[in-house]
Amino acid sequence: MSAASPSPVPSPAAVRVAASTSNLGPGFDCLGLALELFVDARVVGPSEEGAHRLVEAEGEARAWPTDGGLLARAFDAVYDALGRARVACAFAARSEVPLERGLGSSGAAVAAGLLLANHACGDALSVHALARLGLELEGHPDNSTASLFGGCTIGVPDGDALHVVHAELADELRFAVAWSDATLATERARAALPDRVPFADAVENPRRLALLLDGLRRGDRARVAAGGRDALHVAHRLPLIPGGAEALRAAEDAGAWLATISGAGSALVAVASAEETDAVAASMADALREHASGVQQRSVRASTAAPRADAP
Repeated sequence: MSAASPSPVPSPAAVRVAASTSNLGPGFDCLGLALELFVDARVVGPSEEGAHRLVEAEGEARAWPTDGGLLARAFDAVYDALGRARVACAFAARSEVPLERGLGSSGAAVAAGLLLANHACGDALSVHALARLGLELEGHPDNSTASLFGGCTIGVPDGDALHVVHAELADELRFAVAWSDATLATERARAALPDRVPFADAVENPRRLALLLDGLRRGDRARVAAGGRDALHVAHRLPLIPGGAEALRAAEDAGAWLATISGAGSALVAVASAEETDAVAASMADALREHASGVQQRSVRASTAAPRADAP
C-alpha cells in the first residue's frame, strides 16, 4: 500500500454549523431539519501533543471528549478519503446543543469536522462527498446531512451513493424545542423499537411523510398535523422520556401544529406559527418540569444556509 501524501499544517479556520431535529414523526431515519442551535468549531493550529486535542471548550462542548471526539474523527476522515497523511490539530468549540437529546449534536460535530478538514485540503471534496462520509461516521444520514446542507433534507443511502432531496419550508414556520437533564442514548432508544411492525403501519408512514412535506412547504397547519403522525417509533420511545407524553399534549393545547420527539429523544420539538411558538415552548417546558429537572426551552427558526469553513 502506498504511503499517504504529505499534508500541510492547517491554517486557523472556523465554521458555524446548525444542529438538527430528525424524523419529525414519520420521517424515520431519513428526514433532517437544521435548526438555529449552533456548534462553532475552530482549528486553532497544530497540536503540540502529536494528537488531536480540544484545547478550548465552551457551553455544551465542555462535555465533549478531550481528543475532540466526533469532530476529530470527521476531520481525519477527509484526510483519509483524499489519501493524505493525518495532521494532529488543536481544536476549539462552543456548542448550544446538549448531548443525547436527539438534537443532532453528533451530526453537527461531524459536519464541523468535515468542513474544517475540507477547507484545510483546499475544498477538494464536494458537499455530497462530505455527506457520504458523514453517513459512514454516523450510520444514518438525517442529522449530518441537514447540518451540511442546511434546511430540510431527506437522505437516502443507495449502495455507495447517498441521494439528498431538499424539501422546501414555508417562511412562517417556527420550531419550539424543550428538553430536560434526562438523557436518552441512541442505543437505548433503538433498543425500544420492535423487530417487526404490522404491514399497515409500514404502509402508513411514507404516505404521512408525503403529506407532512407538503404541509411544511405550504405552511398548511392541517397537513402538518395530519402528516406528522408516526406508526414506527414515537409510541415506543415516548415512555422513555419523563413527562414526554404530558409535554406533547401541552404543546398541542398551546397551539402546536405538530408536537413530537426530536430524533431519538429526549428533547421534544413542535412546529408552530411565529405567534404561537413561545407559548408552545413554554407549555412543553412547564410540563417537563413536573417530571424532570434542568429543563430548557428554545423558540427557533430553521437554519437554511449551507455552512462554510473559512479563516476566522
